Amino acid sequence: MADEEARTRAVPSRVGLFGWLTAGNSGNEASMETILAYLSSDHPDAVIDAMTGGFKRLQANYGIDSIPLTWSESHDQHQNPLARNALKVFGKLIDPFRIILWVRRHDVVIVPGTGVLEATLPMRAYTFPLSMCLLGVSGKLSGVKVALVSVGASKIKKRATRWFSNAAARTAFYRSYRDVHSIDAMRERGIDTSADRVFPDLVFGAPVPPYASGDARLVGVGVMDYHGGNDDRARADAIHAAYVEKISTFLDWLLENGYSVRLFGGDGKVDYAVAEQLRTDAYSRRPDLEPTRIMVETFSSYAELLGKLNQVETVVATRYHNVMSALKLRKPTISLGYSHKFVSLMESMGVAEFCQSADSFSVDQLVEQFNELQDRRVELSQTLRKHNEANDEGLTEQFALMSAALF
Repeated sequence: MADEEARTRAVPSRVGLFGWLTAGNSGNEASMETILAYLSSDHPDAVIDAMTGGFKRLQANYGIDSIPLTWSESHDQHQNPLARNALKVFGKLIDPFRIILWVRRHDVVIVPGTGVLEATLPMRAYTFPLSMCLLGVSGKLSGVKVALVSVGASKIKKRATRWFSNAAARTAFYRSYRDVHSIDAMRERGIDTSADRVFPDLVFGAPVPPYASGDARLVGVGVMDYHGGNDDRARADAIHAAYVEKISTFLDWLLENGYSVRLFGGDGKVDYAVAEQLRTDAYSRRPDLEPTRIMVETFSSYAELLGKLNQVETVVATRYHNVMSALKLRKPTISLGYSHKFVSLMESMGVAEFCQSADSFSVDQLVEQFNELQDRRVELSQTLRKHNEANDEGLTEQFALMSAALF
């Protein structure tokens, strides 16, 4: 009997990673890297593969066997729109079977953070919410432990989207959330959260370069191809135009007051199209402006993003993980967020007074906040250091719980 138990323990765990992990979002990739570091440290014999958006990048950069989250991702080579649409429709029919068969090959499937139980940005119920539902149900039926680790959640008005998202949560073996707002939202959605916990976002577990105060006259501005939330589709263009106009006005103020600007995106090409347009427009208004006064910073990895953010002293950003990365680097930061998760993040880091909403922010208030940020930058950096230390402790506790529950 003892020999049989020893042989059982010697079998490596088969661990799958699931989600939009390497599809262009730097925060999603950082969350995955934190889980990979945990598995490497605490479960080095685990055999890891993934089902993800951006599967080719995951294979090339991390050496992890991967398959696409959607069948059409690996077959969408056609230039003809009709052919592409036909492939997507066909993929929707076979994707449920692909997910079920993939899940059954594992002992544990981990969803590494991100807002997988949210609908704060536009999405359709039959896309990722359905995939999450199929993941949870497949795990429940086949005895595979599905773990939703430090995920984000929100209230969801759309009935079908909410139903799929709730089913994914109910069928998961392990659930933890990245903030109090997320667990409260799930409770309001009828999910029993009595056994769930709140832990820091996994991005806080990614390694950072040594602390640097940065150039005092250099400001990082994180921009987004922002069109409002899932319930704002009818006025999406108007929201986008107002957002870009106000960011432009703020950039003008920074330049007029002697600051230089580095524009950052966060999710593939779409954010950088906005950043390039903002830069072009700024130079069209100021043709004599020196070329280095406002520049667009690109990066190919999360580590490269952190290195470039570390060069600035203060940050104003819209992408959630750009805000979080700046806070992690102890940069005095203003959040122009698009959901309550930004408020929760800033509150948890002791800087709640530096928040505004992306679709209604005031440029005058932003200037006031920025000036206060400058005046208090040393104090705020120390505040962020203390909260970052607490986040490290929280993630260490979570990983111990995960090992006991999943392995």
